[in-house]
Amino acid sequence: MYCVLYVPDFALQAVLRTQAHVAGAPAALFAENTKKSIVLAANAAARAAAVELGMTAPQAVARCPNLTICTPNATAETEATAALIAVGFTVSPSIETTAPGVCTIDLKGAESSAYERAARAAVQQLTTLGFIAGAGLAETPLLALYAAREVTRDDATTDGQLLCVRDTEAFLAPLPLASADPSPRIAEILRGWGLRTFGDLKALSRDDIGRRLGPDGLALWDRARGGEPRPLRPVTPSQTFHAAFDFEDEIETLEPLLFILRRQLERLALELGAAGFVAASVDLALILSNDKTHGRDFRLPEPTADLEILFRTVHTHLEALRTEETIVGLRVALAPVRPLVRQQGLFDTGLRDPHGFAETLARVGAIVGSDRVGTPRPQDTHRPDAVTLEVPSPVIVPAAAAAIHPPIGLPLRRYRPPLPAKLELSDGKPTYVWTDRFQGVIAGVRGPWQSSGHWWQADRSWRRTEYDIALETGGLYRAIYDDHAWWIEGEYD
Repeated sequence: MYCVLYVPDFALQAVLRTQAHVAGAPAALFAENTKKSIVLAANAAARAAAVELGMTAPQAVARCPNLTICTPNATAETEATAALIAVGFTVSPSIETTAPGVCTIDLKGAESSAYERAARAAVQQLTTLGFIAGAGLAETPLLALYAAREVTRDDATTDGQLLCVRDTEAFLAPLPLASADPSPRIAEILRGWGLRTFGDLKALSRDDIGRRLGPDGLALWDRARGGEPRPLRPVTPSQTFHAAFDFEDEIETLEPLLFILRRQLERLALELGAAGFVAASVDLALILSNDKTHGRDFRLPEPTADLEILFRTVHTHLEALRTEETIVGLRVALAPVRPLVRQQGLFDTGLRDPHGFAETLARVGAIVGSDRVGTPRPQDTHRPDAVTLEVPSPVIVPAAAAAIHPPIGLPLRRYRPPLPAKLELSDGKPTYVWTDRFQGVIAGVRGPWQSSGHWWQADRSWRRTEYDIALETGGLYRAIYDDHAWWIEGEYD
């Protein structure tokens, strides 16, 4: 059994799926390399307005004033072909790109009950990707292609977007001979004979057709029978997951950029899933009109192939982005890794939604600055309270066991921030203290203890002097002097 995924007017649809504002509007594809720009393809809305193939642009616009004029776009066709292949791999690992907009799939080995379900799911996925597509199921690739073409005709009467050929003779007999793509010479001869359908042609013997029309006639007669099963020319699944798009017009707003970005990520997510990978990071590059590139690598908190998560990760960054120049190109690449298989410990606690947590952190970082968001970790230095911010871990490990030898001394309850203070000194020793919270005579002093560091870097050097002071009225505090002012750092229990 074979399945064919068919996208009619492929070159036109490849362009239209990159333009959100033309959805459902009349549109036609015009040739660029001819003396007169003529219609190469038209969508259903344009055909309903009497736009026909071969018309010039003025003729087409005269019949349909709101016609959207499109020109072939090689970049869009390359991306559309990659999307069609990605959908094909969701059905079977044995697929062939038979022609532009035609993907032939060998269903050998699949359960017969799953044929139609897989084909319908593939068509639905193509619709999500912005295509108008159909699928055909039959015993030969050519017969499946005929079925897929029939289901996508404007006047198709089939139920849904899938046609399964169960009675070959009954299906082929009414098909017009144009479906078999006869040469213009043979088509004119057959019209002169009064032959219009496959059934009319097959009423004649193959030998008679061969004697009168030669090899081309024999090939046409064989195609009218639906062809024969044949081995496919399989496509190798991609091992690199990247997409590129060059805009015809420079982009100044966020909406068209996000539209193309989502189209690319939709295809890449399909390719990841079909290959059994997930993405560990997303590499984004925006090509600016001044030939500069804005690049950003997004490390995901947990590898995933979920489209919504991948899209939101980049969307959050783009919302706060302002570029010097307009955008003329977009590049996206995913770093593939195998899915993580992790069994947490009995008392380990993981984040319920690590990607949602990372997205929230990104939004907070866009407001306060990315250097002010994270989990504090002590720096490798003797400077008190010296910390650095790290990306939070998606798994909260259990608390460390209590030390065998607990620390000796009174616990210090720190003031954050430290309290500004004024100290009166006598013979270099503090004797009186003033703060907004307390004041009084100092009855006892221990210290000073001096420390310093990074003296070899002028912008990072530090020095501090510590005293432990006891007031006559009660209270034991730590006072520090940092070469600039006095502070009360905390109170001992």
